[in-house]
Amino acid sequence: MSAARPPLQRLQLLLALLLTCLAMAGTARKLASVDFEVFGRVQGVCFRMYTEDEARKLGVVGWVKNTRQGTVIGQVQGPEDEVETMKAWLRKVGSPSSRIDRTEFSQEKDITKLEFKGFGTRY
Repeated sequence: MSAARPPLQRLQLLLALLLTCLAMAGTARKLASVDFEVFGRVQGVCFRMYTEDEARKLGVVGWVKNTRQGTVIGQVQGPEDEVETMKAWLRKVGSPSSRIDRTEFSQEKDITKLEFKGFGTRY
């Protein structure tokens, strides 16, 4: 038969459990979503393929698509830090043969769950 813990020991155990739960809650990663449009020489230069590859490397989900206006549009969702990294890539890197003049972001928001399973090209 085990002896009951003294009240102070029980209180310390509860406090340790509470602190552990709070620490774990603080490490939960916020999810973000953003729409984008990339302007410049971004069609006919494998921009969508490289965008898919970069998104998969970063572990973000969403889609990418050419427009009739010669731009590339899409949506990126995932952990906030990875979405920010993808935004920087869309702003400055792109495919090797592309020339990015500017990138516009819209509908930036926090989300509670991902709306896509992976990252793909839309037609």
